[in-house]
Amino acid sequence: MAFSSMKSLGKPVLSFGSSSSGPMKSVLLLLQAQIPYNYRSFSSSSISNQVAETEDDVGAVSSGISRPISEILKELNKKVPDSLVKVRHEDGFSMKYVPWHLVNRILNLHAPEWSGEVRSITYSVDGKSVSVVYRVTLYGTDAEIFRESTGTASVDDTSYGDPVQKAESMAFRRACARFGLGLHLYHEDM
Repeated sequence: MAFSSMKSLGKPVLSFGSSSSGPMKSVLLLLQAQIPYNYRSFSSSSISNQVAETEDDVGAVSSGISRPISEILKELNKKVPDSLVKVRHEDGFSMKYVPWHLVNRILNLHAPEWSGEVRSITYSVDGKSVSVVYRVTLYGTDAEIFRESTGTASVDDTSYGDPVQKAESMAFRRACARFGLGLHLYHEDM
């Protein structure tokens, strides 16, 4: 899948070398490139402090699962800044959403060992639409949890990408919203 290579970008954040110049600088640049400044929940100096503390430990490489699920969910439930929210106009309605690649980056930051998979792809009987079921799994020190959701796209819609890609993107974002990521967009007008 397209996001697999992006997911692996989150892993070096927890696999620090003993040098604080080369690898550390690369990790900081990677994080800065992945998430716009106003969504980062910590500064690069706090990352440096966390790395220094990690390097002072026994020196064992972390598996990447470093926080309990409750802490991960707390971060994911924060309101996504307006600068990351896009608006799409369809059939006379305006819909706010966070693009899938930004959702992916946010997951990489707060839950670097997350995983995602397409569970099914189903075409409607009349062949006019396709539905995708997508599962996102978060791994914490105390548990692993998953959420699934669906996305459906019209086969005739050629506005961007292919129908399966659109349905997968929608299902992915919705599964993440079930963890709280961008959930406020679904009810902010109420």
